Amino acid sequence: MDVKIADSWKSHLVSEFTKPYFEALTLFVKNEYKSHTVYPPGKQIFSAFEHCSFEDTKVVILGQDPYHGPGQANGLCFSVNDGIAIPPSLRNIFKEINTDLGKPIPKSGNLERWAKQGVLLLNATLTVRAAEAGSHQRKGWETFTDAVIQVLSDQKEQLVFMLWGKYAQDKGKNIDTQKHLVLKASHPSPLARGFNGCQHFSQANNYLTQNNLPEIDW
Repeated sequence: MDVKIADSWKSHLVSEFTKPYFEALTLFVKNEYKSHTVYPPGKQIFSAFEHCSFEDTKVVILGQDPYHGPGQANGLCFSVNDGIAIPPSLRNIFKEINTDLGKPIPKSGNLERWAKQGVLLLNATLTVRAAEAGSHQRKGWETFTDAVIQVLSDQKEQLVFMLWGKYAQDKGKNIDTQKHLVLKASHPSPLARGFNGCQHFSQANNYLTQNNLPEIDW
């Protein structure tokens, strides 16, 4: 795995790349791509960072695993490639935006347009073996993405963190709530209850406006 992470992030995370856990993770991921079908494509492992620079980050949404079906994962949490059926959780997110802000439900589930506005769409684990959910968990990715969250919390101000479900809330437990807005709700999966009606998208935009930052066009 070549760590082709965007330059704006490299200086903030460079210390991670030489740690033993990351070297072991790199070896594991390289071997997985050689011997199995792994998602997303290798060039898109760090897409979340390429589409959303450290300087531009205004909102952070935490996911867990990339999608493990053909053609779905593109390196952004909850996002799928153009032309791919919108997964149930993402459809629920779009429904909440429709209810909260009155915006029409998009035909594409590709969230690059959010990322380019400063929404970091960060999965806890950045790779997965095809058809095997969770197969790359506890290999080191979580340590790396914990470091990303810590750097953002420590070095930035007035970010909005959206933590959906217990997993994301546990992962974000060390975020400095004095400096940032932390929004919590149930996971958007149709199997969970409590996400619909959370109004996170209007709350995020109100907070950004109050801090003289541009709103996100959700």
